[in-house]
Amino acid sequence: MAAGAAVLGAATVHAAPATEAGPPAPVLSWGPCRNAAGQVVAGGFECATARVPLDYRKPRGRTISLAVTRRLAADPARRTGVLFLHPGGPGNSGVDFAQNSYANLPAALRDGFDVVGFDMRGVARSAPVECWNDREYSSAVDSAKGVPGPGALVRALREARDFDAACRERAGDLLPFIGTASNARDIDVLRAALGEDRISFYGRSFGTYVGTVYAASFPRRVRAMALDGGYDPIHYADEPYAYDAPQFTALDGAVGRFLDWCRQEPQVCGFGEGRPRQAFQQLKAALDADPVITASGRPATSYTLAYRLMFNINGGKAVWPDLGRALRLAQLRSNTSFLLSPPSPASFDFLNPNVAVECADRIYPRSLGLLRRNLTAEAASAPLLGPPVAYGPPTYDHNHAPACVQWPAERLSRFNGSYRAAGSPPILVVGTTGDPDTPYKDAIALSRILHKGRLLTFRAEGHTAFNRSACASAAITDYLATLAVPAAGTVCTDEKPVPGQPSADGTTGVDETQDLIPVLG
Repeated sequence: MAAGAAVLGAATVHAAPATEAGPPAPVLSWGPCRNAAGQVVAGGFECATARVPLDYRKPRGRTISLAVTRRLAADPARRTGVLFLHPGGPGNSGVDFAQNSYANLPAALRDGFDVVGFDMRGVARSAPVECWNDREYSSAVDSAKGVPGPGALVRALREARDFDAACRERAGDLLPFIGTASNARDIDVLRAALGEDRISFYGRSFGTYVGTVYAASFPRRVRAMALDGGYDPIHYADEPYAYDAPQFTALDGAVGRFLDWCRQEPQVCGFGEGRPRQAFQQLKAALDADPVITASGRPATSYTLAYRLMFNINGGKAVWPDLGRALRLAQLRSNTSFLLSPPSPASFDFLNPNVAVECADRIYPRSLGLLRRNLTAEAASAPLLGPPVAYGPPTYDHNHAPACVQWPAERLSRFNGSYRAAGSPPILVVGTTGDPDTPYKDAIALSRILHKGRLLTFRAEGHTAFNRSACASAAITDYLATLAVPAAGTVCTDEKPVPGQPSADGTTGVDETQDLIPVLG
């Protein structure tokens, strides 16, 4: 499972006064960051461990450890404060996100801020949740089908029930306390430990929900907040079927637009010979009937194909030629196609908390009839990837309903208040019109729910905007650095065209276990 980073004490930051909510701020003893092999991580980052309350109703009771990292402002004379970077997921490491994204940040942010990341509770180095172990997860995903067929709901409910039981058995003490209300409290404890009155925050995808809850809980502790790939928080937490349905159609719509491009540009795409939608459905059936055996000895079915495409489509037009090549390799039954790479043990480290945290946050009605009707409608609305996502084993966002409907733990750490964040400064919400993962209309909704939300639009394919658009990146950077909010109605239209050929290094695909702010292209 996820390897922890050893933290050695060096410089100590003395705790600031207690947070607004009462618990004492931990003392952070900063030292070199070390990888799983014990080697010092280069790059100027420091690491520490923060002890925070497990249950914020008992602020001086049992604690858990959070892994924290920071890199001090490159230009101390221009230092503005701290900038928290929060990844998507849930399940991605915030320590890795900060360290791996740092070099890609604009100089204005590196110079002016101490860049801070942390592994949220239940994830990676911070009391990681394990429900299914590697053997159990491998068995479930290796036997899943891309065309589930009769009995799909019965199997989905059985697998979700088994997953939930494993969560209760292996992580039962932690499950009630991994919701986002506690995560937001953790951020405020870290703010106090860092000696800051206010924080700046950049969150993407799931990190936008975290940021929203933090702003709603501690609006006057926010200096600036950019939320890239915004969640509709009301739908996400309180009306989950209303949140899930657009995710299904956004994902299928993005895949469909890619396949339509393949039809228009068959030579560049290389897949489908002018009929890519039909070829895609035929490929799914063929892989289910006769899986490709991968180099690891595990089978790749069309569930594998759907799982990998779900993440790789997030790259937008820049990766379309690479996807075409990977589909063609899959069609040729080559196990070198990154779309035929089964979820790995590292994937399972990501997926366990992805399911568990969302089930801690979201309240699904417990009616199995309602579940059946919604899954049927979602699968029908998204014929390309909808069925394997709806009825597959518990993995990623779209298919959590069977597990969450049967969730066995109390939800003591979900957020139950208003999301308006009255009293906060302006908050920048960024939405990408063709986003396959966080539908654009969610960003619109979030910008309207927030008391001082301002929407920035990137007209493009792909997931999130920062460093995929020079226009959006400049606006986000200027806002975080100077508090200058983009003009109302600002739309960035600088999406790059589809490349004329696959990339030289486009043979490995996306690692869903590592979130990253990309290099500005």
